[in-house]
Amino acid sequence: MLNLIRKFSSRLFFNLFYLQSPPWDTGVSPPELMDFIQTHPPGRALDLGCGTGTNVLTLAQHGWQASGVDFVPRAIRAARRKLRHAGVEAVVKVGDVSSPASFSGRYDLILDIGCYHSLSPAQRNSYRQMVSRHLAAGGSYLLYGFLSEDGSKIGPEDVAAFESLLDLYRRENGEDNNRAVSAWFWFRPRTGAA
Repeated sequence: MLNLIRKFSSRLFFNLFYLQSPPWDTGVSPPELMDFIQTHPPGRALDLGCGTGTNVLTLAQHGWQASGVDFVPRAIRAARRKLRHAGVEAVVKVGDVSSPASFSGRYDLILDIGCYHSLSPAQRNSYRQMVSRHLAAGGSYLLYGFLSEDGSKIGPEDVAAFESLLDLYRRENGEDNNRAVSAWFWFRPRTGAA
């Protein structure tokens, strides 16, 4: 029952934010993603927690077969308008990033900018399994999120859980404008994984 209440309150929180322009929806793809695009050939990409589709649009404009998923219908409607207005083809849909239905085949890039740290522990476990299972050989999983030691954001146990499935090959710690501690993580499939 408690998990159901948490899930409902999380959905309500994010849906209410999208009645306006949420503070995290800057409309600009971060330099970490732009650097990645410049150094990797286009392939299939999935943006988990894509919001209004800024990064899906950026990826598609750079030749990627891009798709995105978010559980906020208003955000997905805005993403579809943004893509249509730009004349870019990409798929964005309403869904749960921890559900197998949100994944299809293998991806050369799986991107998460600020979604994972808002998931429940049960969702996080399923999410990690899906990312690991659907990341193509030679692919990359880029994760950005806020850090904490108490399990409310990304903690050492989350990083260890990802490292049990994927190889962490780069990490950059930082802070957002409000001095909240955050980090970028770059993962790839374990050596020899298909």
